[in-house]
Amino acid sequence: MERLPESLQYLAGKVAIVTGASRGIGKAIALHLAASGAKVVVNYAQSSPAAEAVVAEIVAAGGEAVAKQADIAQGDQVEDLIDSTKKTWGSVDVLVNNAGITRDTLLLRMKPEDWQAVIDLNLTGVFLTTRAVSKIMLKQRSGRIINIASVAGQMGNPGQANYSAAKAGVIGFTKTVAKELASRGVTVNAVAPGFIETDMTHGLNSDEILKFIPLGRYGQPDEIAGMVRFLAADPAAAYITGQVFNVDGGMVMA
Repeated sequence: MERLPESLQYLAGKVAIVTGASRGIGKAIALHLAASGAKVVVNYAQSSPAAEAVVAEIVAAGGEAVAKQADIAQGDQVEDLIDSTKKTWGSVDVLVNNAGITRDTLLLRMKPEDWQAVIDLNLTGVFLTTRAVSKIMLKQRSGRIINIASVAGQMGNPGQANYSAAKAGVIGFTKTVAKELASRGVTVNAVAPGFIETDMTHGLNSDEILKFIPLGRYGQPDEIAGMVRFLAADPAAAYITGQVFNVDGGMVMA
């Protein structure tokens, strides 16, 4: 990770929480926000060594970061995450809701517990973290919330009824909360990735998938992180709220 020049460190002195930040897209987002000067909370559920490695990379580049464990589907753990962040650094200026899981199978084979697990983390978790930080951001009269949705929430995907429903819910949630918080200077937006080269897409039938991607390739985690950094840090994003930004190689063209 290389920190940006001081003139571009728009998040200097600001505090950012990135959920599910120990690997993949979340890791890339944490590194990009740190490069913009943010103090970053690297949230993880189970992978402590991976989260600490992200922290070490940020610190080695001259940034500030801490790893904090929390299952964001659990309300008490979310409250602990937010409270400890506030006690450590005094504020929460940016929240990136990235944590998510998949439990893919066709509808008729999907067990209720597989449905519920995905809804609990991918949708209810976004509700819990956003509700918790909103209390802080409303008092500050500032804040930026970025929710990681998915093209699956816009166009559906066979075998992902649970995931698609959760991500569609995230999009609706984003638009509603954006309207509720706008008067206090808090923006809420979503980023909808397409097929990104991560552990989650490893082993998929790439030849078949690439037929539906006009740019003809998978995206990279840094390409999602770049959009998130813009929405979280750039002064030019201050007048953007309630929007969904597709970073998908052209899969969804509205």
